[in-house]
Amino acid sequence: MGGLLPPAHVNTRSELARIIDHTLLKPMSTTLDIDRLCDEALKYNFWSVCVTPDHVKQCARRLEGSETKVCSVISFPFGSSLTEVKLMEARAAILDGAGELDMVSNFGALKSGDTGAYFSDINQLAAYCGRSGTLLKVILECCYLTDAEKVQAARIAEQAGANFVKTSTGYGTGGATVADVALLRKSVSPRTKVKAAGGIGTLAAALEMVRAGADRIGTSSGTRIIEELPR
Repeated sequence: MGGLLPPAHVNTRSELARIIDHTLLKPMSTTLDIDRLCDEALKYNFWSVCVTPDHVKQCARRLEGSETKVCSVISFPFGSSLTEVKLMEARAAILDGAGELDMVSNFGALKSGDTGAYFSDINQLAAYCGRSGTLLKVILECCYLTDAEKVQAARIAEQAGANFVKTSTGYGTGGATVADVALLRKSVSPRTKVKAAGGIGTLAAALEMVRAGADRIGTSSGTRIIEELPR
């Protein structure tokens, strides 16, 4: 799929910007906040803006003609919506202009041992995204999983057709860790990428995630991180 990036070596601002999903997922975000997010993304040429579904259309209009994509979250932040609802949300986001989706997996099903339901939920979204040419990232929410469950979740997500496995929503009890990124990278094949997200607020933290195997960084601190890197 055209949106996949190779493992990143980030030595310049432009290289770093192209692995950042510039994120604003606060429920109290205003249209002015979203416009500001898009303008920052345009200024630094971030890979995408990542927003809730209600802001996708606004972002698509604001970013029209640029290289920056629109990413929408699905079943955020709990992942417990019925698959049919996730599909409806995905369809609406894609029609509004989203080129990438970050779906929250049903990690409750995984922890209950219902791996069939966990697989099917992801697989149905992946099949729809595949038909529409949309990249799918699956949020595992690692803070609630044991290491064995993280490995299991990542491997099931890959088998189900996910393009990326992602560490966190940023709304759980913990965010991305270097150890989790490294574990996920070892758990899936090179064709499946890893996104680190949740609590990444500095250049040092972002680069640690890249060194551990992250192909994409999700952060609400994209401008601050970029400006820490010398020109």
